[in-house]
Amino acid sequence: MRNKKMLLIEQLDQKLEPFQRTTIVRVPNKGWINTVRTALNMTMAQLGAKLNITRQGVKRIEESEAKGTISIKSLKEVGEAMELKFVYGFVPKNGTINNLINVKAEDLARKIVQRTNQNMKLEDQGISDEKINKSISDLADEIKREMRKSLWD
Repeated sequence: MRNKKMLLIEQLDQKLEPFQRTTIVRVPNKGWINTVRTALNMTMAQLGAKLNITRQGVKRIEESEAKGTISIKSLKEVGEAMELKFVYGFVPKNGTINNLINVKAEDLARKIVQRTNQNMKLEDQGISDEKINKSISDLADEIKREMRKSLWD
């Protein structure tokens, strides 16, 4: 039977899959709010009226977004005011969440096995490369199954 955590990871990967096909989107220098507002030919005063704030308030929001200090709540409010959907999320850099876990588990397993083998070599009890690779693979599988918290150290 599949592990509950692995099922959750599979479901998360399915939800994120459409974003994997998306190319990297770069935030415009002045931020999305300013860029979209300008493209829509909307003035700061017009956006301010929709948000019940002043033109200066809109300017502060745009500057805050450009600096990366804006709140998610503010982004949602501005999106609603401009009749746009605000999208927020995290997407793995290289593939899927499952791939990320596989890489981390293998790295951790490799460190553990190599450290153990180094100690064994000092005692003249080292093992062959084939056995080392098998040990790394077996330990990585165990780490993934258990989803050890040490995976993220």
